[in-house]
Amino acid sequence: MTTQFRKGVLDLCVLSLLSERDYYGYEMVHEISKIIEISEGTVYPILKRLKSEGYLETYLRESQEGPPRKYYRLTTDGKRKENEIRNEWISFSKKVNYLLKINNRSE
Repeated sequence: MTTQFRKGVLDLCVLSLLSERDYYGYEMVHEISKIIEISEGTVYPILKRLKSEGYLETYLRESQEGPPRKYYRLTTDGKRKENEIRNEWISFSKKVNYLLKINNRSE
């Protein structure tokens, strides 16, 4: 999988998680890592970029286990972007899956 393709997919994963609820960084890494092998060093630059593009905002929340945690949440533009990318992904994946089925039939 190319880096650019993976980056786009991870953008969707981050936005999709945040469409359900707010997350702090490490928690988000943990959730994504259950499905896709990633590291903290992969997610934090995505969060920073999405924030600078106006799709995310942050706030601090006290933690029982240490210092306050920085939480991320979608902005209104972030909600629109998540929906846009989700719809593109669904359409794209349907087409790829269709082509894969055709290819499997010819074997």
